[in-house]
Amino acid sequence: MKDSLVTVFGGGGFLGRQVAQALMAQGARVRIAQRDLATAMKVKTLGNLGQTQFVAADIRKPDSVARAIHGSDVVVNLVGILAGDFDAFHHVGAANVAKAAAAAGATTLVHVSAIGADAESPSAYGRSKAAGETAVKAAFPSATIIRPSIVFGPEDQFLNRFADLISLFPVVPVIAPATKFQPVYVGDVADAIAHAAAQPGLYGGKTYEVAGPQVMSMKEINAWIARAIGRDKPLIDVPQGVASLLAMLPGGPISRDQLAMLGRDNVAAPGAEGLEALGVAPTPLGAVADKWMVRYRRHGRFAGRARA
Repeated sequence: MKDSLVTVFGGGGFLGRQVAQALMAQGARVRIAQRDLATAMKVKTLGNLGQTQFVAADIRKPDSVARAIHGSDVVVNLVGILAGDFDAFHHVGAANVAKAAAAAGATTLVHVSAIGADAESPSAYGRSKAAGETAVKAAFPSATIIRPSIVFGPEDQFLNRFADLISLFPVVPVIAPATKFQPVYVGDVADAIAHAAAQPGLYGGKTYEVAGPQVMSMKEINAWIARAIGRDKPLIDVPQGVASLLAMLPGGPISRDQLAMLGRDNVAAPGAEGLEALGVAPTPLGAVADKWMVRYRRHGRFAGRARA
């Protein structure tokens, strides 16, 4: 990877910054392609002088994508949304990136999808992710597809969101309490992507479901967070009917599509190749999360475990 130019779409985001750092650690030059470049400037301090480039790009616009990829050896697409026009970003946008990468003569493409990508998914999110994978494979057959489970880390919108709610309310309502997840550490996902980018001969043309070492239900995850921040509180299951009503509220705590997504477990398929196949040892939740979850305790890192 030394001196290779890697264009990373969505490289300024939560996962993107970790991916950029992992690539630069291998000696690559990294070009961050982002709609809003202001959100990507944190990457500049992660590399050496001249190791980072920045370009404004929107994967929905083919010309914009082609300009961003010009001269690249490797292309990584991390772009994903949780609300909005899923097909425009996950399907059409992914196709634009794959076609442009092929046209530019890039040797490697790593496309990040999601566990749950399925043409028959009850959620538009899952269906759009599946359509994106199909389009990527058609345009760039040797692409590596990475499907993460829920990704956690210091700036995530998963553990931190629940920790914030648990710290505020005396009782914790849990939607889809029995749905199972395999939370995966952001640093592990970034390393897996960097390894796939560096060795297309080994990983190209394959799909990997990257997940952590623990399978946990939504209720178990909330209970773990409550214990970790010293705020053990009653966890109340939200009935499906009530959850459906909440999903209908404008600006409610969950959208209809998110509720549909929670109707299926988000775990790696039996027998699927994952982090280990990509040369990464999965990190348990408890091994790293305490480093940032501590801020949700009553007196932060300077106190013992607080009582709820």
